Amino acid sequence: MRYRIEKDSLGEKIIPAESYYGIRTLRSKELFQITKHGQCRQNIKAFAHVKKAVAKTNHEFGFISKEKANAISLSADEILNGRLHGQFVTDSIQDGYGMGMNMNACEVIANRANEMLGGEKGRYDKVDPIEDVNLNQDNEEVVVLAGKITTIRLVKKLIAEAKKLVNAYYDKIEQSNLNKEDPKSFGYQIASMASTLEKDIKRLDKTLDSMLEIHFGLALNLDEGQRREEYLKKFVKNLSLSNSESYNYSKNAFDSIHSLNGFMLVSSALKNMIINFSKIASDMKILSKEGKIKIPQVQDFITFADNNVVLDMVRQISFYIMGNDLTVSRAVEEGELGINVFKPMIFACLFESTNLIRRTIRTVREKVIEPMQI
Repeated sequence: MRYRIEKDSLGEKIIPAESYYGIRTLRSKELFQITKHGQCRQNIKAFAHVKKAVAKTNHEFGFISKEKANAISLSADEILNGRLHGQFVTDSIQDGYGMGMNMNACEVIANRANEMLGGEKGRYDKVDPIEDVNLNQDNEEVVVLAGKITTIRLVKKLIAEAKKLVNAYYDKIEQSNLNKEDPKSFGYQIASMASTLEKDIKRLDKTLDSMLEIHFGLALNLDEGQRREEYLKKFVKNLSLSNSESYNYSKNAFDSIHSLNGFMLVSSALKNMIINFSKIASDMKILSKEGKIKIPQVQDFITFADNNVVLDMVRQISFYIMGNDLTVSRAVEEGELGINVFKPMIFACLFESTNLIRRTIRTVREKVIEPMQI
């Protein structure tokens, strides 16, 4: 295997020649081998969205050349299309500021941009990860913004899956010609389950408002107030175009960057959703025992009478999510004077919870609701 040598203020490191990450990423990877879980795919794409929007804005305001901006944007596009994800190697739990994950994105994009411009990986003579890819960016705001973008994407995927389950409940009522208007009827019980999920979906969707409020430009080197404001508005516009979301610029940096309460709100809504869903699963077990519904067998080695293994799984996930929510709440609480060094843990728990609930809902729909007999 061929290698290259890169240098930083701490010394030299030997890096595989074909790697798109660099020395700062490698140091983070070697230091934090905690969970052995990398960044989730949506978080990787979130950093690409940020870097692409900043590169375009920096070019429009004369900070970098069109050639560099285009190379950075094209590199980010490749990441958004699913390429180079294997080059994001930092652990999901790392330094409290998330510098490892930001530098990972900067180095991968810079090395790919250098290739596009005829340079070599690791030399950074065409595009530099700090001076070009990370130009006019504060690490704190980049990491928080990437976390918000990721949260929005994951929650929207969850909501889409939850709506499928709601529709599955109503379809089952219609197929079985059940009366859902009489509070004493069996159909009303099933409809109430769907209604509970619909309310949780609305509450969860409402929490995303806080994710759309962003602040950017703490590291921006512009003295003129009006020109600074123009830059920030242009960045928000470019990010919205890149990410197909309607972001709003907040002038309050504390609310948008340093206060992570928005993530706690989303986590709380997720916890409430899975608790309610767990209660629904328990009610369905009772209906199954009473013979009102028949749930198909999903494992051939079940030797006891209870065949509700999927519904029991929901309760396990609920316990897990409650633990994650407590961790998120405590981590948000520990922020001091606008500095919170627990962002990676907040993101790891929040992203995991969102994905776990989405997969749980999908499993229940496919293995229980759609095939069950009434």
